[in-house]
Amino acid sequence: MQRTSRLCGIVLAVVFCSLSAQAQDNAADAARLIEMLRVTPGQVLADIGAGPEALLTVPMAKVGGDSGKVFATDLGQMLSRLHDAVKKSGMTNVEIIEGQPASTNLSPECCDGIFIRNVYHHFADPPAMNASLWRSLRAGGRLAVIDFRPVGTEAASPAGRDGGDQHGVLPETVARELVQAGFTLISSEDRPDRWFIVVVEKTLR
Repeated sequence: MQRTSRLCGIVLAVVFCSLSAQAQDNAADAARLIEMLRVTPGQVLADIGAGPEALLTVPMAKVGGDSGKVFATDLGQMLSRLHDAVKKSGMTNVEIIEGQPASTNLSPECCDGIFIRNVYHHFADPPAMNASLWRSLRAGGRLAVIDFRPVGTEAASPAGRDGGDQHGVLPETVARELVQAGFTLISSEDRPDRWFIVVVEKTLR
């Protein structure tokens, strides 16, 4: 019995440490996004591929405050859990939008800032999606992409970026594809392990 209790304690400690590390990563990512997107109360943001737990949607919505808004987008099968997570958070300034694989489904020029975490490498048609991101941003608005490098070489085509040793995308590829879509590169920086963040701006020429 004592051995079982000790084992349960170890398991709970491991789980707690894992959850704490995840929470710390989310907090760090939110803080970096606030800085890089120059977020202030009252702004309209979009979380593309927000995920079922709205891990970045909620902290970013808190920064925007009651006068701001965050659009949280994801694909159909994710929406039910995303709705539940937002409802549980108590945030009333989040609007959930069903996105599409190659479109944000957001209104033109509705956002001051857009962020995408660990989703860009899933875009099978980056030119179409990046054009949609461009349309969704207001002039001077910024887009931040947090993603990770593949363990092996980068896939030859976007369709191969979401599995195996080629799971991921290189920061230089993200930056190049966004610049090709018309964005101006602001910064590209490596983070711990394989992660990186690329920030671009919609600059009208």
